[in-house]
Amino acid sequence: MSNIIAVIFDFDDTLVPDATNQLLKFHGIDVDKFWKDTFSKLTSTGFDPTLAYLKLVLDIVGEGKPLGCLSIQQLNEFGKTLDTMFYSGIPKLFDDLKAIVKGINEFVSIEFYIISGGLHAIIEGSEVVKNHFTGYYGCLLGEEGDPPRITSIKRAITFTEKTRYIFEINKGIRYIDAMSDPFSVNKYVPKNERRIPFGNMIYLGDGYSDVPCFSLLAVHNATSFGIFSPQDKVKTQNSYVNMVQHNRVQSIHSPFYDEDSDLGSLLRVAVTTLASSISLRLQSGYVH
Repeated sequence: MSNIIAVIFDFDDTLVPDATNQLLKFHGIDVDKFWKDTFSKLTSTGFDPTLAYLKLVLDIVGEGKPLGCLSIQQLNEFGKTLDTMFYSGIPKLFDDLKAIVKGINEFVSIEFYIISGGLHAIIEGSEVVKNHFTGYYGCLLGEEGDPPRITSIKRAITFTEKTRYIFEINKGIRYIDAMSDPFSVNKYVPKNERRIPFGNMIYLGDGYSDVPCFSLLAVHNATSFGIFSPQDKVKTQNSYVNMVQHNRVQSIHSPFYDEDSDLGSLLRVAVTTLASSISLRLQSGYVH
């Protein structure tokens, strides 16, 4: 039986304010117009939402365009600026959870992951991400030219695509290996040999894009928390209440991770409970 816990986060509006919006604002682009006008026109004609926003980003890259000759390196550098924007309690949360698990049983461990429909190049630029996360998954862009600029979509993480990475974590496929062997996730691995069972996972996400992950883990009685911004009244009505009504998450909370906040305290309790359960099984020699 596995003794590893995985806490999996969405990125935008879960750990930090939406990074794509921050990028657009940084370049002086009207965020409301980008999403309400241009984005909505594409999705209304059948574009997948993730592919629609990636296309729109590429459309405004180039000489004389709003994002200029944007490169992967520039996106990495922008990602570093997000380290000052993480929600309250991050990154202390990660050290606290590791200490909780170690205090319960030295043979139980905890890892942190990000599965996001946002831009991988921005996420990997963050020092907080590099220092605390075992793996992180986002949309990959390709670049060409000298000097290089982004020109293509290499990987789009859509709603259901997010569950693919849940399975990679479950089977113990390292994210760096999966990038060179994208079919590895489909290889058969017996359940008793999988590195992190679904029941050892905790998932946190902020909206409809996370529903497939919530639903997958709910089948395995895993814990999920919804994240919301009290200022986003439309999203709260249309998305968050729907999650709770259909048992997709245990509860929904503002994105604050301090020890005395509701989400921060519940997450610490959830990890304590899960680590204690694993510890008891290890001590009893129970194998499942």
